[in-house]
Amino acid sequence: MHHEELAPLQRPRYGSIVDDERLSAEEMDERRRQNIAYEYLCHLEEAKRWMEVCLKEELPPTTELEEGLRNGVYLAKLAKFFAPNVVSDKKIYDVEQARYKRSGLHFRHTDNTVQWLRAMESIGLPKIFYPETTDVYDRKNIPRMIYCIHALSLYLFKLGLAPQIQDLLGKVDFTEEEISNMRKELEKYGIQMPSFSKIGGILANELSVDEAALHAAVIAINEAIEKGIAEQTIATLRNPNAMLLNVDEELAQDYQNELFEAKRRKESNARLKNGTISEEERDVYEELLTQAEIQGNINKINIHIALVQVNEAIDQQDEVALMAGLNHPALSLLEVLPQNSSWYLLQLCDSKEQKMQIAGVPNMLDKSEIQKEVSVANVEAEAHKLKLIAVDNINTAIRNCDPSKTLVALMKPEAQLPVVHSFAAAVYQTELFNLQQQNAVNYLAHDELSVAVEMLSAVVLLNQALENKDILMIKNHLRNPCIGFNNLEEENFQRYADTLLSIKSEASSQGQDYLSWNDIQNCIDMVNMQIQEENERIIAIGQINEAIDQGNAEKTLETLLLPTAKLQDVRPANARHYQDVLHQAKVQKCKESQDESALLWLDEIQNGINDANNNIKEAAILAVGTSMINKSLEKGDSEPILMTLQSKFGLRVVAECAEAYFRNLSGAKQLKTREDSNESPWIKLVMKNMYDYYYNVETEEGTCVAPEGVVPKTSWLTGEEIQSVVGQVTADYNREQLWLANENLIVQLQARARGFLVRKKYQERKAYLRNQEPSTIKIQAFWKGFKQRKSYVDRLKVFQGNVDAIIKIQSWVKMWLARRAYRKRLQYFKDHNAEIVKIQAFLRANKARDDYRTLIGAENPPLTVLRKFAYLLDQSDLDFQEELEVTRLREEVVTKIRSNQQLEKDLNLMDIKIGLLVKNRITLQDVVLHSKKLNKKSKSQLEEMVMVDKQGIKGLSKERRKKLEAYQHLFYLLQTNPTYLAKLIFQMPQNKSTKFMDTVIFTLYNYASNQREEYLLLKLFKTALEEEINSKVDQIQDIVTGNPTVIKMVVSFNRGARGQNTLRQLLAPVVKDIMDDKSLIINTSPVDVYKSWVNQLEMQTGEASKLPYDVTTEQALTHTEVVNKLESSIQSLRAVTDKVLASIFSSLNMMPYGMRYIAKVLKSSLHEKFPDATEDELLKIVGNLLYYRYMNPAIVAPDGFDIIDMTAGGQIHPDQRRNLGCVAKVLQHAASNKLFEGESEHLSSMNTYLSQTYQKFRNFFQAACDVPEPEEKFNIDEYSDMVTLSKPVIYISIEEIINTHSLLLEHQDAIATEPNDLLNELLEGLGPVPDVESFLEISLSLTSKYELREGEDQDLKSLMIKTKRLIVDVIRTQPGDTLLEILETPATAQQESEHSKLAEKRAILDSKTPEKMKHSKSIFEDGQLPIEQKKRKIQRNLRTLEQAGLVSSATKYQEIINEIAKDIRNQRRYRHHRKAELVKLQQTLNALNSKTAFYEEQINYYNTYIKTCLDNLTRKNSRRSIKLDGKEEVKGSKKMKQASLKYTAARLHEKGVILEIEDLQTNQFKNVMFDITPGEEVGDFEIKAKFLGVEMEKVQLHFQDLLQMQYEGVAVMKMFDKAKVNVNLLIFLLNKKFYGK
Repeated sequence: MHHEELAPLQRPRYGSIVDDERLSAEEMDERRRQNIAYEYLCHLEEAKRWMEVCLKEELPPTTELEEGLRNGVYLAKLAKFFAPNVVSDKKIYDVEQARYKRSGLHFRHTDNTVQWLRAMESIGLPKIFYPETTDVYDRKNIPRMIYCIHALSLYLFKLGLAPQIQDLLGKVDFTEEEISNMRKELEKYGIQMPSFSKIGGILANELSVDEAALHAAVIAINEAIEKGIAEQTIATLRNPNAMLLNVDEELAQDYQNELFEAKRRKESNARLKNGTISEEERDVYEELLTQAEIQGNINKINIHIALVQVNEAIDQQDEVALMAGLNHPALSLLEVLPQNSSWYLLQLCDSKEQKMQIAGVPNMLDKSEIQKEVSVANVEAEAHKLKLIAVDNINTAIRNCDPSKTLVALMKPEAQLPVVHSFAAAVYQTELFNLQQQNAVNYLAHDELSVAVEMLSAVVLLNQALENKDILMIKNHLRNPCIGFNNLEEENFQRYADTLLSIKSEASSQGQDYLSWNDIQNCIDMVNMQIQEENERIIAIGQINEAIDQGNAEKTLETLLLPTAKLQDVRPANARHYQDVLHQAKVQKCKESQDESALLWLDEIQNGINDANNNIKEAAILAVGTSMINKSLEKGDSEPILMTLQSKFGLRVVAECAEAYFRNLSGAKQLKTREDSNESPWIKLVMKNMYDYYYNVETEEGTCVAPEGVVPKTSWLTGEEIQSVVGQVTADYNREQLWLANENLIVQLQARARGFLVRKKYQERKAYLRNQEPSTIKIQAFWKGFKQRKSYVDRLKVFQGNVDAIIKIQSWVKMWLARRAYRKRLQYFKDHNAEIVKIQAFLRANKARDDYRTLIGAENPPLTVLRKFAYLLDQSDLDFQEELEVTRLREEVVTKIRSNQQLEKDLNLMDIKIGLLVKNRITLQDVVLHSKKLNKKSKSQLEEMVMVDKQGIKGLSKERRKKLEAYQHLFYLLQTNPTYLAKLIFQMPQNKSTKFMDTVIFTLYNYASNQREEYLLLKLFKTALEEEINSKVDQIQDIVTGNPTVIKMVVSFNRGARGQNTLRQLLAPVVKDIMDDKSLIINTSPVDVYKSWVNQLEMQTGEASKLPYDVTTEQALTHTEVVNKLESSIQSLRAVTDKVLASIFSSLNMMPYGMRYIAKVLKSSLHEKFPDATEDELLKIVGNLLYYRYMNPAIVAPDGFDIIDMTAGGQIHPDQRRNLGCVAKVLQHAASNKLFEGESEHLSSMNTYLSQTYQKFRNFFQAACDVPEPEEKFNIDEYSDMVTLSKPVIYISIEEIINTHSLLLEHQDAIATEPNDLLNELLEGLGPVPDVESFLEISLSLTSKYELREGEDQDLKSLMIKTKRLIVDVIRTQPGDTLLEILETPATAQQESEHSKLAEKRAILDSKTPEKMKHSKSIFEDGQLPIEQKKRKIQRNLRTLEQAGLVSSATKYQEIINEIAKDIRNQRRYRHHRKAELVKLQQTLNALNSKTAFYEEQINYYNTYIKTCLDNLTRKNSRRSIKLDGKEEVKGSKKMKQASLKYTAARLHEKGVILEIEDLQTNQFKNVMFDITPGEEVGDFEIKAKFLGVEMEKVQLHFQDLLQMQYEGVAVMKMFDKAKVNVNLLIFLLNKKFYGK
């Protein structure tokens, strides 16, 4: 919308009809409607601009203003502007409109409109202008609201509370589209536009008493204004009939000028409007000023004069004049208090000065600014008063020495003190009490308290940071100027923090929980002193290096003895050797580092001093030994030789060689020539092959400086010569002993050598024979053939000479063989007697099977066949046992489900409580209390909560038994008639229906624990789903986008205890394969793949990557490596998805029948309501149910749906979670035929795969819907309950019974509309809802109140059942070809006897049958009748049934024979289903027991955690870490300490680990050493930094923190607050050196 100010006489775009052409009536009407819309838009713009001036806030554009005002926020703010005593910010709902912007209008927004109406009522605006609340909120009449705003503006202008609203008609321009839209909006609601031009007249009429007199007075004022004479104007203004207020005669000329200008503006605007208003519609006040406008202009002048008076008083600092101006009636200021006059003057002076500084020129304060500053001054004056009282209370509390009261006094906001921390109450009390005692008047003023509290709070926070060992917070608190520490050096903050931590730890161990300000200051001073000493030591090291370079031993000794160097064991006598050793070490270091300027560090200098001392000590010992040996040789004394060699030379000598040692040493000494007989007493030794040492054998004096003019001895053996001679003698002796000791081995060696030679000769002979192998074989073959031919010829001659004997022998052998075969066959039959019996039984079974096939498959099975299988209808002991076992297991399953549900709720609550404990939201005691409650609810106790008291029924009174039977009838009706519950579900709110579903409905159907209850539950689901689709689904997609109640019920039930095993069998193997595949990493996000690639690159190369870390998807896809990795992930994703698909598609028969049947119902119901829907659309809805709602969550979160086994505290790795999520995403897209587009464009290569997979899903969904109806599946109908062995039983709590009864009564009219409905009769019989004490039984055996009673033969179905029972009894004892033949033939005595025995057997069996499994009395009595009476009764019944058309005598009653055959078949199926149900119930129970065990394991895990928390709570001073298994790390345990790793900064810089060090040049990196030492805990490292060997700083590094930073994409971190380190390369270095990765 564009707004442009036009010339005063320019017409609006839609003004009067002044066009030259003639317009038709329709065109003129169209133009009129456009004009109305344009004028309304102008009034909207007027209201908008006026409200913006009042609120000092920008409103929505004009075309959006109506919608923007509906929430009432702007209206309520306007009310606060003119009536602040009625409306405050707290009363405005959604004042920032956050709720409105997020989710639209809320019913509470109407409160804002009500506040606006009340505010207008409080100032007296006539109610004729008020809109209704619905006009605003429901947009029924927005123009009425705008009309009211215009009236309000005029009224406020009259009262002097707001500026006058502008008249913008014809001065603003709107587009044709905006005007047309507004016109359509007005026509849509059919709103009659109010007359905005008559507001002034209506307001005057509503407020005046004498309308005629007022009108005449206003006309007179307008005429006087026209004349321009101030005296006449003031006279008319003072006319009482004009009812004008605050008219001051001294301001007559000002009134005249202002009113004249206002009248001219109004006349100008009226001329613009006249073209659009007919003569009849014009109002006299369109050109004349109304009474309200006149009053408003008078107020405007009065306010201006009063403002001038106030501003002059401010400029003159005149307090009296200021109060007079503030109390001026024209200003109408609120809460101007005389006692606060000085505060007003001060506040207004400051405000005006600030305004002048902002504007740059002197400026007047307006009324709103003055009111604001007056209110501020009142608040400050009151606050000052309260502050003085609070300071008195604080001093009193400090004197009383009560820390809690002192803390409360300090924390009161009236005291206006800095933040006080409640956990340090004792600190505040102690320190402030000492400060108060030091004060001369024993009283602390507010300034003193403020400074003291601010400093103490800072110290307390610093102590807290020390307690938490938070280095960053410690540094921040030390930098806090409030704490006021002296001598702080920024570069020493790390040392301050480390030292304070050690001092704090030491103080805590001594029972001191708090470091005072003086303690911390002393620590700072101590650290500064230590750093100063370190710097002095560095200077001393530099001086030592300079002295070494000079080569002056005395100078070097002097520097070594400097106290600042703190070197140990420096001996002046060794000065020369120190110089030599240190000089050599420095030369070696320069050579190794290839740096001529390399310096010796502190530890290197100390090592050099220690080496020099050791060298001289070793040389002195060797010199003494040399002297002693030579003297012994000269004396010819061999005894000391052996001892001297051992003690002085440290040689390993042999006592047996003592003489040899002496002899050889003497010989060696004699060989040395004596050139000079006057040798000096000095001998010379060489240390380390480079340093000389001189020793005087006479004085026993040693020195490193050669004595002047002395020639060392040459006739004596040197130490090296002595060691060589002794070593040679010892070696010769050892060799001789070695040969003697190993004589046997030498013999064996010789033997092995001879054996080798013999074997060599044998192998050569063997090789020769192998080469001649063909010739050898030929020779052997000739020889063997000759021998065989000779043997054959000899044998043939023997046979030819004994033919008769041979024939006789053969006959005897054949006879013996035949006799043996016969006996063997006979013995075989005897041995296999059992198998022969089985074969015979098999043949008989074949005959029985043929008969049974006839029974099952034949359309009309013969009576003879039926008679053979009639016994199958009897109930055996095994049937009763299995039935009882089914009942027991069903009861246990229901009990276990309830138990697990309760345990799961308690564990979820425990999760929340432990989470809150971690966040310090609750105390540890709360968690312990809940843990105790959780432990009390053990398995047995939870079962007792829902176990059925089987003896409770017998103990009830007659009244209670009737009540029990009534409830049994009620729940039987609800269970078997799904219509009631289906209607009840939709009568309740969704939150209540969900709870009702989870408790009562599933309990009523025993969680579908048998076929009957599953059948009934499915009928309920079917009825409710059809009801919901017909009543609540308007579009087919509502099923997908919404959350249908029935769909949620079905999925929840089939994913619960009953369907959980199915999901687990279907998905567990493939999900486990995905999770166990550690090499499987699927990541389809290009940005994540890119970051992982960069991190891997840096880890592999050990060098910093030059690639950026933060990129967009498009930038990431420009890298070939990322595309390749993404393609690899897509290939892996396809392979894994195919596995999951294969598992799903091959497991169709494993899917619960209930899910498939509801899918079928869903599809058919939607097709019935939306016949135009395609098959694809319907199958997508089915897929949404079967895959997305049922399977998908279990794939994404297998741990949450018990698909996989998780240990207590265990969790799925993020990579595994991402892999499963990617698979689920692809399957979800495939099931809904949704391709990858937009943000997922990089996965578009899978679109073909998705389309192919959708076709497979489509076939799968079609097949899933192909299931039989429940009646056919379960072979159940409405008469099944009449022939079941046991009555249905449900296990329901008292609370659920009461709630269900209450809900039925509450919604009785909606769910049972007919007066004669069975439900109404039952509810009437039950009466009002009983309390808990009046009904204690929670086991209900369901029965129908409307079963067939004795003598009511009209029920043909029941008559058919009784007749079939009688026929079976008769045909079992009396044979016959047809039923008619049997009935007409009298029974023999034997048949009567057999029948009597059968009846007695049945009576005995019935007596053993449990009460709830017994048949009705009438059935039992029929079974005890004699056989002839039974025949007569059968005949009567058959005639009745034939009359009803159920049987026919023409077919010889074959119909009833067919029904009996059907019963036999159903009995077999029932037994089969019962066995399957037993297995299924046992499986379900085992799964529930596993789940219970898992919950109990979690309980134990939580108990261990809580116990550990409690143990650590009692050991506050202990530093032992908490272990989740409840064990503590044993203090002092010995661990293998790993060697530390040392690197110079220069070396780390080359590797890329160190990027830079602040305030240190790169060429100085060689003097910085980093020492990395593993800590006691795995993954902890201590890093020390040394400069020139002096330890400067150290820091604790946790490997997990590095991995977390790498995971978060942090590339560079700071260490010691100076060194910048590459995180990836530091991880690479630590992995390589410490973990071998």
